[in-house]
Amino acid sequence: MLDQRILSFYTQLNLGPILSNGVEVMNPYLAEYTLSLCRKFYKKYYHDKNPRTLLLGINPGRFGSGLTGISFTDPIKLRDECGIDNSLKKKPELSADFIYRMIAAYGGPAEFYKRYLISAVSPLGFTKEGKNINYYDETRLQKAVTPFIIESINHLVDIAGKQSTCFCIGEGKNYVFLEELNGKHHWFGKLIPLPHPRFIMQYKRKQLERYIDIYLTHLGQAEHL
Repeated sequence: MLDQRILSFYTQLNLGPILSNGVEVMNPYLAEYTLSLCRKFYKKYYHDKNPRTLLLGINPGRFGSGLTGISFTDPIKLRDECGIDNSLKKKPELSADFIYRMIAAYGGPAEFYKRYLISAVSPLGFTKEGKNINYYDETRLQKAVTPFIIESINHLVDIAGKQSTCFCIGEGKNYVFLEELNGKHHWFGKLIPLPHPRFIMQYKRKQLERYIDIYLTHLGQAEHL
């Protein structure tokens, strides 16, 4: 079943030492409680053998998937939107807020996750001096994690089922990096960039409905290819 393959992927992630000054790897899947939440989530939405289209974010952050192990899902959304109670600190995360507003507009978690699997270009996150950083924020870090990223995407494509389209969450550096890798490895026939939820919630909140429509329009167009 797909849920078991997803869990196997996340529990076997191993980045090894990072050759970048002061950068620490954030691996939520080392925590048994987080894994127990992931088991409930993936069994609820992925206990089948059907393919999914991938949406790939950047990497986990401390208050979203860095806690829950589930991309763009903070403890509040896990409880309120997915029906999975948890004892994690209930601090809202901006990106999760947008994603679940979009998912609600799509038809709700059951309908959305029936078609899509959200993960990240780097499924493990990074911190420096106690703050989130992205894999592309330092040249040395990006170079160090590139082999890990390639291996991870190979696994994700195999798990989800080879799809002609992948959505890249992030129109800037994340998209440029993933597009370059896709040109070499030919994972996807078409890579579609989407505006990053954090950018939307921080700078374009007054246009929230417009950005939800952008997501839904792109998803809908890809479903009919």
